[in-house]
Amino acid sequence: MIIYFAKKFLLLQTFLLFVFSQFGTSQNVSDGFLTISKHIRDGQVLVSKGENFALGFFSPGVSTNRYVGIWYNKAPENPVVWVANRDNPINDSSGILSIDAHGNLVLRVKDQNQSIWSTNITSKSTNKSTFAQLLDSGNLQLALDKTSEVLWQSFDYPTDTNLPNMELGLDRSTGLSRILTSSKSKDDPGTGNCSYVLNTNSSSPELYLYKSNILLWRSGHWNGIGWSGLPQLSKSNLLYNYSLVNNQTETTISWTEILPGTFQRSVVNELGYIERLLSRDTREGGKKWISLGKMPDKLCDNYGKCGTFGKCQLHNDTRFECTCLPGFQPKSPSEWLSRNASGGCVRKRGQESICKSGDGFVTVENVKLPDSSVAQLDEKLRFEECEQKCRQNCSCTAYGGVATEEQVGCLRWHGDLIDTSVLDGGGQNLYVRVDALELGHSNGFFANKRRLAIMIVALLVTPLLIFLSAYWLIRRKRKARERQLKFFIDATTSSTTFQDSQKLDEGRRKPDLPIFDISTILTATDNFSPTKRLGQGGFGPVYKGQLANGQEIAVKALSRSSRQGTEEFKNEVTLIAKLQHRNLVRLFGCCIHKEEKMLIYEYMPNKSLDFFIFDEIGRQLLDWSKRFEIISGIARGVLYLHQDSRLKIIHRDLKTSNVLLDAAMNPKISDFGLARMFGDDQIEANTKRVVGTYGYMAPEYAMEGLYSTKSDVFSYGVLTLEIISGKKNNHYHVASPWLNLIGHAWDLWMEGKALDIVDSSLGQAYPAHEVSRCIQIGLLCVQEQAMDRPTMIEIVFMLGNETPLPAPKKPAFINRRNISNGQDSSSSTGALGSINDVTMSALEAR
Repeated sequence: MIIYFAKKFLLLQTFLLFVFSQFGTSQNVSDGFLTISKHIRDGQVLVSKGENFALGFFSPGVSTNRYVGIWYNKAPENPVVWVANRDNPINDSSGILSIDAHGNLVLRVKDQNQSIWSTNITSKSTNKSTFAQLLDSGNLQLALDKTSEVLWQSFDYPTDTNLPNMELGLDRSTGLSRILTSSKSKDDPGTGNCSYVLNTNSSSPELYLYKSNILLWRSGHWNGIGWSGLPQLSKSNLLYNYSLVNNQTETTISWTEILPGTFQRSVVNELGYIERLLSRDTREGGKKWISLGKMPDKLCDNYGKCGTFGKCQLHNDTRFECTCLPGFQPKSPSEWLSRNASGGCVRKRGQESICKSGDGFVTVENVKLPDSSVAQLDEKLRFEECEQKCRQNCSCTAYGGVATEEQVGCLRWHGDLIDTSVLDGGGQNLYVRVDALELGHSNGFFANKRRLAIMIVALLVTPLLIFLSAYWLIRRKRKARERQLKFFIDATTSSTTFQDSQKLDEGRRKPDLPIFDISTILTATDNFSPTKRLGQGGFGPVYKGQLANGQEIAVKALSRSSRQGTEEFKNEVTLIAKLQHRNLVRLFGCCIHKEEKMLIYEYMPNKSLDFFIFDEIGRQLLDWSKRFEIISGIARGVLYLHQDSRLKIIHRDLKTSNVLLDAAMNPKISDFGLARMFGDDQIEANTKRVVGTYGYMAPEYAMEGLYSTKSDVFSYGVLTLEIISGKKNNHYHVASPWLNLIGHAWDLWMEGKALDIVDSSLGQAYPAHEVSRCIQIGLLCVQEQAMDRPTMIEIVFMLGNETPLPAPKKPAFINRRNISNGQDSSSSTGALGSINDVTMSALEAR
C-alpha cells in the first residue's frame, strides 16, 4: 500500500512540474516590486498591483528553453507581451532575476556571475537606491528609490506587442528608437524578420511594416485624426484613440483605450502582418481574443502593388486591379497584359511635356495618397494655395490635402508617385499634373478653346461684376445685422406664443445662456482645425474644443448650406437652455459671428449611440446591463421633457444618433432643433411641415401632421427595439419577409419567439425575463393608435417594477413582403400602409 501511494505521489509531482514549467508556479512575489532583498527565481511570479500583468519565467509552445517575460495575468490564454532574453534563452530552471550591485536589473543563472540579460544602465547609485516595479499597464520600470525617477522601462524596448500608452517612434533627445519586431515562431520568441516602424525621416510620419527589409505595407500619412490610409479607424473610433507627437524632441505615436475593462493589443506576426486583438466575453461565459483587423488584408494593401504612377483598385469582376494615373501609360504593356504591374507607368509624352502652356491637374478621387516619405509638407498652407505652389515647380508631379476634408494643409510630391490605391471607406483626392493634351482629354474636346472664350467674356464683364458684388455684400451685411438683432430681441425679451395663444412666464425672462465671443471659440478649436473635427451632420461640422478653464466642449457649427436654419437654432437656444437633467445634453452657450451660428455643448467622448449599436464591433462592447441602463436613462430623459421640466416639450426627433454617450456610457438626449413646447393643458398640435427621421415617426404624425407626447413614445419604442436587436428599424435586407424591425418583432411576439430578435452578440448572457419585458414595452410604445400607447411615466414605472404588463396591440407600419414573387405584398397587418409607399414632400432627413 505504501508503494502504491508513493507511485501516485510521484505521478502527481511529475504532472505539476510539467504544468508549472510553462509559466512558473502560482507563487507570487511582493506587490509588483523587486528590491535588493526581493528577487524572483524560476517558478516564482511577480504580479502587478491590480493583477493585470505578471512577470516570470516561461517556455513558449513546445520549447523547453526558459525566458523571462511579461504576460496578461487575467486575459484568455495569458499571451506574452514582452520578453527580456528573447535571443539568449536559459536551457534549465536555474534562472534568477534580481538587482545587482550597480543598480541594474539582471538575469543570471544560479552559481554563475555572468549575466544573460541586463538593463545595462550607467548609474553611480548602488543597488540599494533602485527598485523595479511591474505596473498594471504591463510596463516594467527600474527607478531610483528616493526620487522615483525612471531609469529604464520595458516600454522603451518592445518586442512584438504594442500595448495602450506604449510609444513607438524616435526620442531625439536620447536617440532611442522604439519599434516592434516579430518573433521567429510560436516556439521561439527570438528576434524575427518582420518589423513595425514609425517612419521619422520625413515631415509626414507614416507606419511601415517590413519583412526582411522589404516594405510590405504602410498606413498612409497622419491627417490629424488618424492614418489617412485607414479611414475606417478614424470614422468609428469606438475602442481607442491615437495620439501623434511630432516635434524637435520626438516623433512618437501611441494609443489609449476608450472603454475601461477591456484588454487590447497589437501584435506584429512572423508571417508578415500587424494585427489588433480585443479580449471579449463569449456565450459560454468565458473570454476569448477576437481580431479587430489586420494589415495587409487586401491585395491593394501590398506596398507598391501597381508600381510607380500606378493605381490599385479591387473590382467585383475579373478586371485587372492596376491602372495608370491620368497622363501615364504602362512602362511595359506586355507585362501588364500578363497582370504584372511591378514595372509601373511612365508619362505618355515624356516629362518635357510638363511645365508648358495649358498644363494642369486632374483629380483622382477617394484614394490612399502616395507614399508621403518623399513628399513636401506644409501644414499651415491653405489648400487653395497648394495648386499654385505645385504649378510653380516643374518637378512637382501631384498635390493633395493633409486633412481628409482637404480644408487646410498641403502635400506636394516631387518625383515618383507610388502605392496609390482606391479606398472603400472614403479616401482623399489626389491632383495629378498632366500636360495640356491630357488635360483637354480629361475635360472634354475643345476644352481649352472654351476656356479661352470664358476668359475673354470674364474680362469684359469683370468691372460690372465687381460693382454688383460690392453692392450685394453691403446689403447682405446690413440684413445679417438686422437678423441677428431680431434674433436676440426674440430670444431674450419676447414671450413664447403657443397655438392656443397661451404664454409662459419663463418666456418673458432672458435665457440664462452665455454668449461666447468668436475669438474664444477659435482659440478652443485651434481655428477649427481638421484635427479637432468630430464629425459632420446635415446641420454642418462638429468640432472638439477646450476652454481656457480646461472644460472640454463640442462646437456645433451650422453651415450656410445647412437645412437647419435660424428657426431651429433659435428653438434649441430658447429650449435647452432652460433644461437641466442628467439624461439631457448640457448646452453651455452659443456664438453668432456674421453669417455663422454655433452652439456650444458639453463634450461627449463616446459619440452617439448609433456608433455602438449598429457597429459590428461596437455593439459587442454593450452587454445587456449597459443596454438596459441606456434604455432606462433615455426613458427618464423623455419623462423629464414631458412632465418634470418647467416647459412641456415634445422632442419630435428621438433616434439613436441623437442619443449621446458620456465617458461612463450614460445616455444623454441631444438636438432640440425640431422640439416644440406645449401648454400644461395642451394634448396635441398639428403642423403642415412634417419634419423628422424616417423610421422613428409615429403614424399620426407622418400621415396627418399630428404630434403629441405619444409621438415621442412611438420613437422611444423604436429606439428600445433597436437597442435590443442591434438592427435599424428601416434597414432590413431585401430578402427579409419584414419591411422593418417593428414587423419582425411583432411576428416573433405573436409566435412566442420574442427573444429571437435579441442581438446575437449578447449570446445567452442576459436575463430572458427582463429582456422579454423590454421587448413587450417596446411593442406597447409602437402601437398604431396613440391612445393605446403608455405615457412616459408609465414606461419608467414598467422598467423599474415587475408588475404585469398589458398585451400589445398590432403596431403601425408592419407590411410584409411577398418573397415568392419578389414583390412587396399589398396587404398589411396594420390599418395604415407602409410608409415606404408614402411620399412626403415636407419630410426633412436629419
